[in-house]
Amino acid sequence: MENRDKVIRIRRVPSLNIGVIVFLIIIIYMAFNLISYLTSSPVAEYEVGQGTIATNHVYRGLIIRDETVVYAGQSGYINYYIKNGQKVSVNDIVYSIDTKGDLAKQITTAAEDGTTLTTQSLSDISDKIDQFYNSYDSNSFSVVYSLKNDLDSQLTKTLSVNALNDLRDAIHSAEANNTFYKKKSEKPGVVVYYTDGYENTTTDNFSASDLTSSSYKKISLENNTEVSAQDAAYKRINSENWNIIIQVSDDVAKQLSENQYVKIRFCKDDFTITVPFSIIRKDGSYYMNLSLRTAMVRYVNDRFADVELVLAEETGLKIPNSSITSKEFYTIPKKYFTQGGDSSSLGLLIKNKNSKKESVTLIQPTIYYETKKAYYVDDEFVSAGDVVIGNDSSETYTVGDNVASLTGVYNINKGYAVFKQINIFSQNDNYAIVDPKTDYGIALYDHIALDGSKVKENQLVIQ
Repeated sequence: MENRDKVIRIRRVPSLNIGVIVFLIIIIYMAFNLISYLTSSPVAEYEVGQGTIATNHVYRGLIIRDETVVYAGQSGYINYYIKNGQKVSVNDIVYSIDTKGDLAKQITTAAEDGTTLTTQSLSDISDKIDQFYNSYDSNSFSVVYSLKNDLDSQLTKTLSVNALNDLRDAIHSAEANNTFYKKKSEKPGVVVYYTDGYENTTTDNFSASDLTSSSYKKISLENNTEVSAQDAAYKRINSENWNIIIQVSDDVAKQLSENQYVKIRFCKDDFTITVPFSIIRKDGSYYMNLSLRTAMVRYVNDRFADVELVLAEETGLKIPNSSITSKEFYTIPKKYFTQGGDSSSLGLLIKNKNSKKESVTLIQPTIYYETKKAYYVDDEFVSAGDVVIGNDSSETYTVGDNVASLTGVYNINKGYAVFKQINIFSQNDNYAIVDPKTDYGIALYDHIALDGSKVKENQLVIQ
């Protein structure tokens, strides 16, 4: 009986419930993500793609030609016999002056009568209309007016020449009486019927103000019926050689300094040509002197031309400018890096600050960029003031003695931000083309932060 009273009770050890533990881990994980979500800002992303940016530039250019203004010489009524933009030879009749006006009136009346047109003249007009019809583009309706004006001018001049022949007896008599004068070209050239005050401007004496068209004034001569002795009758362009002056930035001048030719496109009609050029330094600014040997007549009525320099097209990884940011790094000489531990990654031996005995710790920082002599690292594993011990020597280096800034973007492929350096090939107002082969850089189809200024290193990214 006494033995029965001596009962020893054993305390039960509570058993672990695996289900409860897993549940707690899930709760903690969800709480962590919820806190991260509430404390983080959503980051808009951009997928890196292949792209091209044309580094072309459009400029307003000043057209310079070898021009001579021809003055009337006598007062009277004027008639023209050469259409605008037509070439003339020496002794071709360009215009006539009738001091009394009777013959001038008859010539003008005859020029309005199309019944006197010859078969050849009608054939020439028909050919011109056929050419226009075959090349007509409905998106450029304004060329219809150009054709109309051109045909009007051609008809008027043709009919005037016919009238000059029909009235030859009366004209001979008037010439004998010094009341009628036939004015012939003294030199070969191209006839145009306007003046604008730029006739004496050259590639040597132009000024910056000449390139602005805000106060430009063009005086038409073709519709004149009466002139005074010293009035301009017409203008002769003496050479097919001509120039265009454009003002360019220092960067463009430097970019083209070693070139001799450049491809240009006229915005007016999309005409493209490769021309020689020279760079002029004048009054602290750079100008390009484009030298042309053809197509002068094409723009004979223009003093200014919008010209595009077709320089190059850069191809690479295309990213938005908003993604581009910069970050400062510590630069540490390569000779202080070593390999050790269980990894082949490069590391640094950092002297322990608070240790009583001299000791070091091996850290393996992320390398973001390298030059011939140094690696770029951030402050994730090292701080300013840390002392780096040389691997094979007693030399030391203090972190923070040298810092440098890199241009780059934040890669967010893994859900957190990692800075990646970029090398920009070219850039416009919205996008940049970067080198796809940059060490420690980005790659095709990477996801980057759309606004690099709102992201920090290792920031968790909510997309």
